[in-house]
This record gives sequence, C-alpha cells and structure tokens, in this order.
Amino acid sequence: MATQTHFDIALTDAAAARVAAIAKKQGKPAILRLSVEGGGCSGFQYRFGFADAVEPDDIVAETDGVRLVVDSVSLDLVRGSHVDYVESLGGAAFRVENPNAAAGCGCGSSFSV
Repeated sequence: MATQTHFDIALTDAAAARVAAIAKKQGKPAILRLSVEGGGCSGFQYRFGFADAVEPDDIVAETDGVRLVVDSVSLDLVRGSHVDYVESLGGAAFRVENPNAAAGCGCGSSFSV
C-alpha cells in the first residue's frame, strides 16, 4: 500500500461523512474506490464503488477514518484531485474536482485530458 501525499488525492469532510453513513448502513468498511475508465461523453469517466479491502497497488487518502482508494493507473489521471459530496437541486453525488481535466461534461462524471 502506498502512502498518500498531499499532492496525490484528497477526500473532503463532506464526502467522508457520506461514505461513513452509507458504509454503516450497508455494514461495509468505509472504503470508497475511485477508478477511471475509458468512455463517457468526454473520453474518460469516473467510477465510484465501495471496496472491501485496500489492494496492494492502491494509493490511500484518509479523512476522519474513511479511506479513499485509487489504483496506480487511475491515479495518473486524477492526481491532485479532491473528491467531494455535493447536494443540489439536481440531486446528490460524489464529484471529482480534477486539475488535470482539460474539458468535462455537464454532468461532471466524464472528462478529457
């Protein structure tokens, strides 16, 4: 397991609180996995899911006991990002604020570099 530096990735307090609440309700560990896949309207898309464990090549960011894990391949595309949880009139979702994204789509779930 790699050690997270402040330049790699971060989980906001709001996102950590939401992950903790969902994990408690589902009886799972408070580990949110962020990965990047090809696709979406801009070329790449973010995928979120709960993980049962941290994998050996994961980068781990921890906020208030909640872990955000990103595999080493996806990290190249999201390095320096912040994962937040936002509630708005359009709904509630985890959002990635990615400084590497050259463009994104209106829904915020896909991007290009």
